[in-house]
Amino acid sequence: MRALDLNTHQKAFKINLDPAIYGTFAEIGAGQEIARCFFRVGGAAGTIAKTMSAYDMTFSDAIYGKSSRYVSRERLDAMLAHEFDLLIERLGSQRGASTTFFAFADTVSARNYRGSNECHGWIGIRFQTRPQGPANDIVLHVNLLDRENVLQQEALGILGVNLVFGAFFQRDNIDEFLANMLGDLTVQRIEIDMLEFSGPDFETIDNRLLAVKLIQSDLANAIVFDAGGELRQPSSVVYKSPILIERGSFRALKQLKVETINRAGESFKEECTDSSRAPVSLIEVTVNPLIEDDAPLDHEVLSRVTSLVSLGHSVMVSKYVEFYALTRYLRRYTQEPIALVMGVSTLVRIFNERYYQDLEGGVLEGVGRLFMSGVSAYVYPMTVSDFTSHLKEASMEPEPWIPGGARSLGVDSVIFPYPLKHLFNYLVERKYIKLVRA
Repeated sequence: MRALDLNTHQKAFKINLDPAIYGTFAEIGAGQEIARCFFRVGGAAGTIAKTMSAYDMTFSDAIYGKSSRYVSRERLDAMLAHEFDLLIERLGSQRGASTTFFAFADTVSARNYRGSNECHGWIGIRFQTRPQGPANDIVLHVNLLDRENVLQQEALGILGVNLVFGAFFQRDNIDEFLANMLGDLTVQRIEIDMLEFSGPDFETIDNRLLAVKLIQSDLANAIVFDAGGELRQPSSVVYKSPILIERGSFRALKQLKVETINRAGESFKEECTDSSRAPVSLIEVTVNPLIEDDAPLDHEVLSRVTSLVSLGHSVMVSKYVEFYALTRYLRRYTQEPIALVMGVSTLVRIFNERYYQDLEGGVLEGVGRLFMSGVSAYVYPMTVSDFTSHLKEASMEPEPWIPGGARSLGVDSVIFPYPLKHLFNYLVERKYIKLVRA
């Protein structure tokens, strides 16, 4: 049977039966389910040297050292280092010549009984690819999307088995490794928004390209690179902050109106004086654009990201087509104002009814979802030539929107047909839609 055809129990059993794989499970929070998966299938004595859960903070600090946050990359790295070093110290001389040791660790916050916490965690494995070889790490950050704690624990158990299995049997084939990660799961249950390979055996892996593959493989809904080009956990960039975001495919840098974004940012900052945090500016590259033929390949996405961060911007890569789906994702992390920066052609396309055929309320529901709860749009004008070109790319007729003799087009001059005009006028009058000079 092929590795991709194995279910969770079969993977755990295959690992338990391999005499060369031996190690430790150290879990904090909701992750205890992972070790249980290996015990449940039988033969765990062949795999597990120790399991532990330092759930109490005092115990955890005594073992791994103090940490500013317990569900953090910092804590995970401390756990992996301590447990792997201890494993080598105690068992290296005894069975190191025939064993590929591993230390698996996780620190996870699952749904509390109030349902008020962020459900996420850091998971990692430090392991050898050959006996007495150097240590390598695979680390990932996950978001738990099930609504019940017990289901989140179950999902973690499956994911943990998949990670151990992938580390030992699929590390040389990244596409197969990624396909294995959500085996017996879906992205509706658990989302991997950061994945990193490190160590001597993974020097040829480009973790930035790997991050893009998370999106294309349907393992993540969005990933974020900071202004320095480093991959970041999305919530660490936007958590509880006002967000200004411009989205597009950005096939060419000229599509990015830098000065316009800066002017919109100045106006947005003035509107966010009540916020405790400064606004975060993001450029978002979607891999699922409205125009299907415009969907980029992995390396093309990474090239666009590299160009954008070179201009000093943090960049988000997402799988979202609809604007309201993007703002709903951002609402996971912040209840502060969100502002979208767009050209007038994009604004017109947002009102295109064909994008909302799956919604019972059609365009009214779609636009309502977008502009609800503190979301607004800063719209900059365009030349009629650019406006016409953009709408034709989207298979829309530009002429009905353009007043006679116009050379440029903006919020204050575009012609909205009835009955959309009433909806548009309402959003302008309520300042959901605002003009920003190009």
